[in-house]
Amino acid sequence: MVLEGKSVFGGIAIGKLSVYGKKDRQVKRIKISDTEAEAERFHSAREKAKEQLTVLYEKALKEVGEVNAMIFEVHKMMLDDLDYIESVTNMIRSQEVNAEFAAATTGDNFAGMFSAMEDEYMRERAADVRDISNRIISVLQGTAEGKELGGEPSILLAEDLAPSETVQLDKSKVLSFVTKKGSANSHTAILARTMNIPALIGVDLEKLEEAEGKLGIVDGYEGKFYIEPDGETLSRYKKRKEEDEQKKRLLQELKGKENVTLDGKKIELYANIGGVADVANVLASDAGGIGLFRSEFLFLESEDYPSEETQFGAYKKVAENMAGKKVIIRTLDIGADKQADYFGLEKEENPAMGYRAIRICLDRKDMFKTQLRALYRASYYGTVAVMFPMIISVREVKQIKELIAEVKAELDQEKIPYKDMEIGIMIETPAAVMISDLLAKEVDFFSIGTNDLTQYTLAIDRQNPKLDNLYDSHHEAILRMLKMVADNGHKEGCWVGVCGELGADTTLTETFLRMGFDELSVTPSMILKVRDKIRKLDLGKCSG
Repeated sequence: MVLEGKSVFGGIAIGKLSVYGKKDRQVKRIKISDTEAEAERFHSAREKAKEQLTVLYEKALKEVGEVNAMIFEVHKMMLDDLDYIESVTNMIRSQEVNAEFAAATTGDNFAGMFSAMEDEYMRERAADVRDISNRIISVLQGTAEGKELGGEPSILLAEDLAPSETVQLDKSKVLSFVTKKGSANSHTAILARTMNIPALIGVDLEKLEEAEGKLGIVDGYEGKFYIEPDGETLSRYKKRKEEDEQKKRLLQELKGKENVTLDGKKIELYANIGGVADVANVLASDAGGIGLFRSEFLFLESEDYPSEETQFGAYKKVAENMAGKKVIIRTLDIGADKQADYFGLEKEENPAMGYRAIRICLDRKDMFKTQLRALYRASYYGTVAVMFPMIISVREVKQIKELIAEVKAELDQEKIPYKDMEIGIMIETPAAVMISDLLAKEVDFFSIGTNDLTQYTLAIDRQNPKLDNLYDSHHEAILRMLKMVADNGHKEGCWVGVCGELGADTTLTETFLRMGFDELSVTPSMILKVRDKIRKLDLGKCSG
């Protein structure tokens, strides 16, 4: 039998199938006489759940990095949400019901509200609220979640997997996972990609239990799932898996090698990260530097604006750990799908095109200057550059430079050491592309954010699954824009890089080199794959 699904991470897995069954957690409605004691029982379970999430956060931090571990901090914050708490406790008191029933009902109600929302990101939160409710119920009932995996590594099958379940899995026992539900932008899918586990979602698994113990194959490249494959299919996939393993071994031999084509063209290969903990992955991948440090995660994991000292400490640590290699830090890019309550941002009809990124920073100058001070102070401890997101005008760049001059004057007066940093901007809008010749006169470098540039150019929300068939990151308009930016930047002495997902697309590596790009910044796991592609190219030969 062969089933189709959507791949969230490539690769081949062959092994026994194991059905991940959530423990039968039937919740009965029980009448309670002492409602105050029951409400206190709920609060105690909530605190215990938060302790469990702290442990999961620490585990995820080591395994998948700070960005992906943040989901457990989000879950902790959701457990402190007053609307959620009041809904449960009010139900306990007014309906005189047990805490398990109140938590289950509230979880279902809140999940239903999230599921009905138009925003894709908010719809994804339905799974999160179910996850925290199930965790509380598990604590109340004194039961563990999920099932223990056997001794033999297996392909895991499930209706769906919550982020906490994915992280709790013993990775040495999981070859792959296949789920009936889920989306390519869910936290679980992101975790799967970070963990390098081949995974499929949206597979029509009608009778899960019947697959237990059978032999299966997951083809993460073509989105196919085989149950009890015939001998010919099994032999074919065993050969493909061996070829994959050989490629991985060969890639490791590329560590320490230059990113240079056969005819001598060089390009820098940097890594994208979301936090301090990700630096270990950068060093392990042999990246030449950090091309995108997403500073907003310092803000998203805080309950209030992070202080200058907090930010300085994080930037300084990354600069020191990279030991002189370049670290490009992007200033705060919050708004759209990245929200923090303490910013007090109003709901917008079209947040992707709304009040976000540099627009917030130039509006809240004190906050922005705090970040700039922390960045300039950290520059003294390594090779740090700064870049600014969502630029659409020369006026914005000049405003930024005025604030930088103020910050440097303050640091000089306080006798605080710093270095002059390279200043760059992200090219993410068609407007920035069209005036890139003017912008290049103001900055030292461009870094193209291809994800936003593609969606703004094509007028397609990249998170809308209904438009997947129209979303084309290789669209001729996008490629022409990339070439225009590279040419305009170079004419004014700017170096030009790519930090969006297209940078890791090896089908475009030759195109980028021929366009003259100076740098590609990709996820750490793609560094060696892109290096391998570069080293096999000969630009002296005609392409095509």
